[in-house]
Amino acid sequence: MNTILRISDAATLAMHATIVLSLFPDRPLKVSDVAGRLEVSEAHLGKVFQRLAKADLVKSRRGPRGGFFLTRPAEDVTLLEVYEAVDGPLSESCCLLDPKKCRLPGCLLAHLIGRLHADVRSYLSAKTLADACGDDSISESPA
Repeated sequence: MNTILRISDAATLAMHATIVLSLFPDRPLKVSDVAGRLEVSEAHLGKVFQRLAKADLVKSRRGPRGGFFLTRPAEDVTLLEVYEAVDGPLSESCCLLDPKKCRLPGCLLAHLIGRLHADVRSYLSAKTLADACGDDSISESPA
């Protein structure tokens, strides 16, 4: 991936998977259904769901009619909450190096990096799962 913004695969998967769950609020979805819809590994998705459950963003129900579901309405869950459930707090750092290693008196990129972090935080905290549900291509009924 050749981009300045790097979001882990797990956090990206968490955002997409919770959006899929939000499309079906009336029933739990199996990991295999969500993984198939997103064309990702069931094992990786299962680990991501464990982190989301630990953060109380999703819960699971056992049994033949079981699966995962959101603990709150999609309108009440921000993308920042989902991101931080998987990757921890969004960085506030303005330096690409470890501050203990950087001995320079000023940083050419500090202002830019600080602004980017603030913009990403603002965007993710302003967008809910419901905001992200405009793509009808993933909302067809699961098999």
